[in-house]
Amino acid sequence: MSASALMRNARIGAPRIGLGWTDIIRMGLVQASIGAIVMLATSLLNRVMVVEYALPAALPAGLVAWHYAVQLSRPIWGHGSDRGRKRTPWIIGGMGVLALGGIVAVNATILLPASPLYGTLLAIVAFSMIGAGVGAAGTSLLAMLASGVVPERRAPAAAITWIMMVGGIVMAAATAGSLIDPFSEQRLAVVSGGVALSAFVLACVAIAGIERRLVPPAHPHGDAPTGSFGEALREIMADATARRFTIFVFISMLAYAMQDLILEPFAGLVFAMTPGESTKLSGLQHGGVMAGMIVAGIGGSAFAGRRPSDLRWWILAGCGGSALALAGLAIAATTPTLGGGDWPIKANVAVLGFANGLFAVSAIGAMMGLAGAGQQSKEGVRMGVWGAAQAIAFGLGGLTGAIGVDIARDLLASDGAAFQMIFAGEAGLFILAALLGVRVTMRTADPLILAAPA
Repeated sequence: MSASALMRNARIGAPRIGLGWTDIIRMGLVQASIGAIVMLATSLLNRVMVVEYALPAALPAGLVAWHYAVQLSRPIWGHGSDRGRKRTPWIIGGMGVLALGGIVAVNATILLPASPLYGTLLAIVAFSMIGAGVGAAGTSLLAMLASGVVPERRAPAAAITWIMMVGGIVMAAATAGSLIDPFSEQRLAVVSGGVALSAFVLACVAIAGIERRLVPPAHPHGDAPTGSFGEALREIMADATARRFTIFVFISMLAYAMQDLILEPFAGLVFAMTPGESTKLSGLQHGGVMAGMIVAGIGGSAFAGRRPSDLRWWILAGCGGSALALAGLAIAATTPTLGGGDWPIKANVAVLGFANGLFAVSAIGAMMGLAGAGQQSKEGVRMGVWGAAQAIAFGLGGLTGAIGVDIARDLLASDGAAFQMIFAGEAGLFILAALLGVRVTMRTADPLILAAPA
């Protein structure tokens, strides 16, 4: 889209009065709350199931993949908030379901050793609630952000909220890691329940009253939409650049998610870390992600998107750096000591997180532009479509990594060699993603419009 077209759309379609920076930060607190609760399921409970209870890594991976599969309903939640003209009830309701699902997931985990069948069934219910809660709250929140923020603030606003989400994960991981040792089931229940309830209360307080300042509240561009999920998907995929970029997003997000469920088990099995130590290591990774995002934001090109080459360099730096860091983990898997000393696992994980952050800002910014394209007053549906696409990659990534480790451990009879194979494969995917990203940006005549979050 040309600059003149962007200016014309800003004059005609964009709201004259948008959300201020304080409102944006408050919405970021909601994202932080979502991240804090999700961390319990995808990181802490995953570690407990695999290491403390000696369950197959495929079990928590399957549960996390299922919660991503439930998020395929995101377009429905987004469409519902579009038609209802008020998104706040969807956000609060989704957060309530998410928090309750997190608490139920903890109880299901504790039940697993005594009653595997009932514990698994309860865990499926819990992760279904987590997926539905993330879908309803997250999609509606991002749709409100897209419709309520003036165009020139959309990209930095999305970066702020994403960074704050990572910050929520880091704080929750650090808090849980500090309080959960020495490990006990009672301590796990108390700490996890406290995190979930605190996050819910914070989200409710943060979002209160923001939507009233939107004019009109949820749909500044027109009437509520009646189009279906299929129509929204066809609208996005009709654009050739969007189709090519979708392939890049899927491959890169697949690689991005593969280490999520195996990093803490890797730390416990190869480096003999305690639950608290491995949880802190996960927090260190997410801290690196946040630092990478901040650096990319200060750099400005990921926000400005003036030329395709601007985005290309951040994609290269993020994907290439991630591949190198994963190569380091692959070496560490079979060589935990180096020159008589321990492998610098903490520094390695921090570098991985930093490179992931650089990549995430550029990839998310590009998805934001695609979500902002097309007909107006359908922000919720478009956010839902892109959220569902990302969820597929995340779900498959986590499941592929965990199942791959299980299979490799059986075939190779070595924990280190199994993790080495998966980390090396993940590094290869990041290299492929870098090549795809460069090709997309080089073949794009106009810069991708960094306008609305995915």
